[in-house]
Amino acid sequence: MILEALGSIALGFALAWAAGHRLGDRLPARHLVLAAGPLGALFGAYVTHSALGPGHVVATLAGAVAVGAVLLSLLIRPRGRVRRSAAA
Repeated sequence: MILEALGSIALGFALAWAAGHRLGDRLPARHLVLAAGPLGALFGAYVTHSALGPGHVVATLAGAVAVGAVLLSLLIRPRGRVRRSAAA
């Protein structure tokens, strides 16, 4: 389990670094991105490990990357001007 946790943190950090490098202009502060990736991946590994049980290392790491990517996607700001609908 400790190797799954360390692996998910490493994958989350790599994912956050890649997102910060590729989408740096559309993301908030770099330290927030580099913290959100590993934390999201660690939470994803915990949820996946709880759902599948021990012995599913690859699936646990895949779940960690998926949740980490979802958390990082929530930080992306829209590009250009945002159009808002009229208030009701």
